[in-house]
Amino acid sequence: MKPFAFVFPGQGSQSVGMLDAWGDHPVVAQALAEASDAMGEDIAKLIHEGPKEALALTTNTQPVMLVAAVAAYRVWLAEGGASPSVVAGHSLGEYSALVAAGSLTLAQAAPLVRFRAQAMQEAVPVGTGAMAAILGLEAGKVIAGCLEAQATFGAGSAEVVEAVNFNDPSQTVIAGSKAAVEKACEVLKAHGAKRALSLPVSAPFHSSLMRPAADRLKEKLADTRIAAPQIPVVNNIDVMVETEPDRIRAALFRQAFGPVRWVECVAAIKARGISTLVECGPGKVLAGMTKRIDPELTGLPLLDPASLADVKTALA
Repeated sequence: MKPFAFVFPGQGSQSVGMLDAWGDHPVVAQALAEASDAMGEDIAKLIHEGPKEALALTTNTQPVMLVAAVAAYRVWLAEGGASPSVVAGHSLGEYSALVAAGSLTLAQAAPLVRFRAQAMQEAVPVGTGAMAAILGLEAGKVIAGCLEAQATFGAGSAEVVEAVNFNDPSQTVIAGSKAAVEKACEVLKAHGAKRALSLPVSAPFHSSLMRPAADRLKEKLADTRIAAPQIPVVNNIDVMVETEPDRIRAALFRQAFGPVRWVECVAAIKARGISTLVECGPGKVLAGMTKRIDPELTGLPLLDPASLADVKTALA
């Protein structure tokens, strides 16, 4: 197989029954059993039956997306797929990437991301934070517009809005306090954004408002054994490949309240001579982003037996 990268999705791609297409594949069943044992609940039942509203709760979304992505990765290997040359994950997906690289076990990561989700949810009361996707405006103008919007509240105001997900050249997600995000949407549309879409999320992820959650996560990470990765992992916060466990911990801590630099992560993967990025796990969000970030790159989904066969053919 020619060299390729695996990239792992974050929140938003979950759906009831998202592992059903794998049937009773023993590797999937094993991944579900490992995660269920580690968390003390039936993750397989939650994924298979839902309901949708339960899967959408961030305290459930983060562990189920992790398990679904790791299960797809294990199926790939079990079916004769080669190891990727490099891995990365969008936001939460970085934990899936670390499991794939051997830095964390699934049994470690599942309760860890559940803790991360709970800390994030508790950091900002529901309804006081917000996120929005800004479409059709370059990232630099989004950053400037956020600063302009925040300034309207006056010096010393608690209102905050920041650019937090750099998803592709014309899509940047902003997050912060509800009033500031709404003001930023107005400002950014006035500056030429095609659309400003409010996102149905329960907390302003990756904004500085998540610092209390990150502080709690830092303590948890200090007690978590992290091994040196066996595959290079490009992280979100620095767009760096780290091998020292303490540096990996530090990056995960800062990632919780810092931006997801996905455009740069994809560029870093390309700089390694890789032109095919395979999205491992539910959905096709990252595969679509890959093509918008760089038309020279190929983005492929791996989410069921048919797409697995397509990826094998593409990499042959």
